[in-house]
Amino acid sequence: MNTVIEKPRLSRLYRLQWEEAQGAYVLLYPEGMVQLNDSAAQVLKRCDGRRNTAEIVQDLERAFSTSGLRHDVEDFLHAASERGWVV
Repeated sequence: MNTVIEKPRLSRLYRLQWEEAQGAYVLLYPEGMVQLNDSAAQVLKRCDGRRNTAEIVQDLERAFSTSGLRHDVEDFLHAASERGWVV
């Protein structure tokens, strides 16, 4: 089953920040760090617990002047949820 959290937010166990040394956004957690690609970072930056998945998709499509991101964003949020990054 591929369920997506209705209004995803970053888990309190993780902190999203720009890491100059990596030249990328990273997720920091007590035991380590995950380096994110730009797409993952852009989605996670919008996971504030106020916007639902459709609103996140609309914001991304507007910001990057593109369309058809819904499936990719939902797949990423599902994977992020399984990893405990978003709740």
